[in-house]
Amino acid sequence: MDDTQTVVKVGIADLEIVKSPHIIRTSGLGSCVGAVIYDLSRKVAGLAHVMLPDSQLAKKSNLNEFKYANTAIDYLVNELCANGARKYALQAKLAGGAQMFQFESSNDLMRIGPRNVQAIQEKLGQYRIPVAAMDVGGNSGRTIDFDPATGNLKIRTVNKGELII
Repeated sequence: MDDTQTVVKVGIADLEIVKSPHIIRTSGLGSCVGAVIYDLSRKVAGLAHVMLPDSQLAKKSNLNEFKYANTAIDYLVNELCANGARKYALQAKLAGGAQMFQFESSNDLMRIGPRNVQAIQEKLGQYRIPVAAMDVGGNSGRTIDFDPATGNLKIRTVNKGELII
């Protein structure tokens, strides 16, 4: 097996699964949330770039399951288990969910970032997957890299430098 490390990139409203030594990255996290679910001892992780909290508002035909918190987390958990992860050993780390624009209105529909974070936390709760760490909110975009070998989530925030959780 080739042990050279590659970076698997996850686009917006997309998800991927990686095994060590590879790392997984997504960029452009504004109000979107990067949800990483992983089994550290098996060194396997998945990352979903979630755009919206709930698919029930969407048209059912050609539904992109990876776009919504409720469907992306379901898919991610199933794929991880299919790739050797054990459900009881799964943990999660979250980043993103910024409030990218200031709105005059207090309309909850505009609060996409916080609603994405909440929806993902609720879905993880249904699976009893603990959130080991998160860096959410604020009003800056983020790029994240996750290493399934170490469980480290490296977060680069616009104008704020780098953080590892």
